[in-house]
Amino acid sequence: MLPHTQLQLLQLQPLSPHSLAFSFPTKRLRSRNFTISTTKTCSFSVGLYNRSLNYGNSIRNSVSGGANEVEQQKPNQQVVKRPYPFHEIEPKWQRFWEENRTFRTPDDDIDTSKPKYYVLDMFPYPSGAGLHVGHPLGYTATDILARYKRMQGYNVLHPMGWDAFGLPAEQYAIETGTHPKITTVRNINRFRSQLKSLGFSYDWDREISTIEPDYYKWTQWIFLQLLKRGLAYQAEVPVNWCPALGTVLANEEVVDGVSERGGHPVPMRQWMLKITAYADRLLQDLDDIDWPESVEEYIDLASRKSDLERTELQKEKTGVFTGCYAKNPANGEAIPIWVADYVLGSYGTGAIMAVPAHDSRDYDFALKYDVPVRWVVMPNYKSINESGKAFSGEGTIVNSSNTTVGLDINGLSSKDAALKVIEWAEITGNGKRKVNYKLRDWLFARQRYWGEPIPVIFLDGTGETVPLNETDLPLTLPELDDFTPTGTGEPPLSKAVSWVKTTDALSGRPATRETNTMPQWAGSCWYYLRFMDPNNSKELVDKTKERYWSPVDVYVGGAEHAVLHLLYARFWHKVLYDIGVVSTKEPFQCVINQGIILGEVQYMACRDQDGNLISADSVDMLGEHNLEKVPEEKVMKSGDSFVLKDNPDIRLIARAHKMSKSRGNVVNPDDVVSEYGADSLRLYEMFMGPLRDSKTWSTSGIEGVHRFLGRTWRLIVGSPLADGTFKDGTVSVDEEPSLEQLRSLHKCIAKVTEEIEGTRFNTGISAMMEFLNVAYKWDKHPKSIVEAFVLLLAPYAPHMAEELWSRLGHTKSLANEPFPKANPAYLKDSTVVLPVQINGKTRGTIQVEETCTEEDAFELACRDEKLSKFLHGNSVKKRIYVPGKILNVVLDRKNAKVGVQ
Repeated sequence: MLPHTQLQLLQLQPLSPHSLAFSFPTKRLRSRNFTISTTKTCSFSVGLYNRSLNYGNSIRNSVSGGANEVEQQKPNQQVVKRPYPFHEIEPKWQRFWEENRTFRTPDDDIDTSKPKYYVLDMFPYPSGAGLHVGHPLGYTATDILARYKRMQGYNVLHPMGWDAFGLPAEQYAIETGTHPKITTVRNINRFRSQLKSLGFSYDWDREISTIEPDYYKWTQWIFLQLLKRGLAYQAEVPVNWCPALGTVLANEEVVDGVSERGGHPVPMRQWMLKITAYADRLLQDLDDIDWPESVEEYIDLASRKSDLERTELQKEKTGVFTGCYAKNPANGEAIPIWVADYVLGSYGTGAIMAVPAHDSRDYDFALKYDVPVRWVVMPNYKSINESGKAFSGEGTIVNSSNTTVGLDINGLSSKDAALKVIEWAEITGNGKRKVNYKLRDWLFARQRYWGEPIPVIFLDGTGETVPLNETDLPLTLPELDDFTPTGTGEPPLSKAVSWVKTTDALSGRPATRETNTMPQWAGSCWYYLRFMDPNNSKELVDKTKERYWSPVDVYVGGAEHAVLHLLYARFWHKVLYDIGVVSTKEPFQCVINQGIILGEVQYMACRDQDGNLISADSVDMLGEHNLEKVPEEKVMKSGDSFVLKDNPDIRLIARAHKMSKSRGNVVNPDDVVSEYGADSLRLYEMFMGPLRDSKTWSTSGIEGVHRFLGRTWRLIVGSPLADGTFKDGTVSVDEEPSLEQLRSLHKCIAKVTEEIEGTRFNTGISAMMEFLNVAYKWDKHPKSIVEAFVLLLAPYAPHMAEELWSRLGHTKSLANEPFPKANPAYLKDSTVVLPVQINGKTRGTIQVEETCTEEDAFELACRDEKLSKFLHGNSVKKRIYVPGKILNVVLDRKNAKVGVQ
């Protein structure tokens, strides 16, 4: 119960159901977590978030900068103390926010005359592992935006919920025999407590979960609308069947043609959603939204690939010649017709014309079966050579002229030639222009238990599909004890016989329920709408509320969801737009993909087969080698490389990997919060680098921002007392700030505001650090300056900011206090460098205010060390002063001292 604490327990006795008492020798011990002073008996209460220890003398936390070893406390030795009492103030303000519902967004009584700001995190899946430090990166960014906009007077919608259906929970249920709802709810509770411990300003009154019938009732309702409009249909299609998982996998769940556990394509009757019907609009409407560049890069890359390249089912291509030929209308030649297994029937509008020289798959097939290969595209940058590879890039057309049919495209670029051929085909009647999207209909069914039931039945005997009445929704999942795959292709729901067998409400005929369930994508396609109106039992979302809150202003999440989730959500949204449920064509106005936080850098040394250390730059030449991990304390940087401290000739391999259990590099945010506090974790994750970039975790880095928060605390509250505690209140003074102080503050305000607006949070933190360095040089700190700085800090480190605000004499939370605004008058650089001439010759410069008078400028010149030797003891004949430009002092030469120069 008390890890890392060396105590010799002599007695243990219960005090209450939630308390214990124990005795130990009268020694003073210091641990990583706290220090125990001489006493005989103590008690402590066990709580969900915090431990409180109360007994005779004192217990002090010993965290300071991260170096807190366990040691025996000597008499009169000073206890190592925290830089600031985050262990007290963070739970205190989290309780305050929850009890006062500080971040609740009004539902029915919202003031719609105010501007709105809807900021959303991508729906998290609550896994059993809980959060790691990579998760709060995006959550902290959205929380800063939410707090900032709230302080600017916006109505802010900042909710959180759970994408809780899915295969991982079902697999765990199969392996352990535990119902997936039990593990899912447990995981949700863990995620929620972790998020609350980080101080995120979510409106928890709007919390939703896809596994709740009140929620998936409307997921089923949307499916029925798709079915009514012919956008949901059943088809016999080749699917990725995985026997090990007992389910069909979507293409995104398949790697190299099989699932991770093994699988193969088989034909099955499946539910499909006709997303292809919206292909034009999905493409065109991208112009109206703020899309991340890295998504754009993927689209550009994907657009250059054929459907075949992206969905290769087998590496070894086979085929058979049919004995038939087709006439090429462009040149009259007979082309052999082959049947091949690597060509998809869904690709193109008819027969597929192979181009062996310019498609890698066609080229491999042609070589294997001795099909003629003709080069028709010449690379622009080199001549065709015997490389043994196809050329699929852009180039200049060759071998492509037939005057008989009036087609000559030799010498044209690939793009221009394609347009000319299309034009020729339409004129001659040999073909017509058609846009072919590299998009296929959405495979929607899964052979799983843990998913939304599909609300249709099939009449016995005829198999006719009958949708449920909307008034019968939700169709809830039956309780099952056996979730294992049937092994026959039948879903686990087929085992719920009494649930499967039903009656058609309209005809009274016996019927069978659909036993496939929806994919995990279904519930996450529309959750952003439910957050607008989470308790509505009559409709998916109230139209008035939807019109006010739509669209989502900023949507933040990982790039791994940038294509599929957003594509599916945009498809559903457009259908809902068409039927009048939503008022906008697009659901998300701005999408931001945060980068990945990698584990700490790992250093590896190389050894040859004889066990000798070798430098990493020699590895390729020496062939086989072994790697071994090197502790960080044995490593030093040398130029751009890392080497062994005791042998700098040995260069090491330094790599950072994505956090994973298998690599053992996962950092638990609970541990970080325990040692450094939630505000330090939040601040560090924003300070690591640009939000959209991948970053490497570093413990020394978080110690740096922890020190910054400690300095902030001491600047405002003062130094700690002898026992490590801090006095109440602050050391700020009720005095008017100086011009210098106002300028420093307003420059900081301007920079922090600009960087939050641009989601450049790291540079915003840098601006606050620079201000703090300047403020430490002041003798006094006016309360008005301190208050403004605390408000600047609030979105980043809300717990400390709330505590400081309270200590400054305020009785309400600062959550809705106005965010400081920079005064342009203090942003101008009002000092200038003024050249000073003596008898027309420039002898130096002085720094003066733009409004500086002639007398003040002359006085400053006389005090200047370099200029004073020319002016001291000499009489001045006249002064020529141009404000902000020059000061020329003309000396009386008759009375001038000789040799002063």
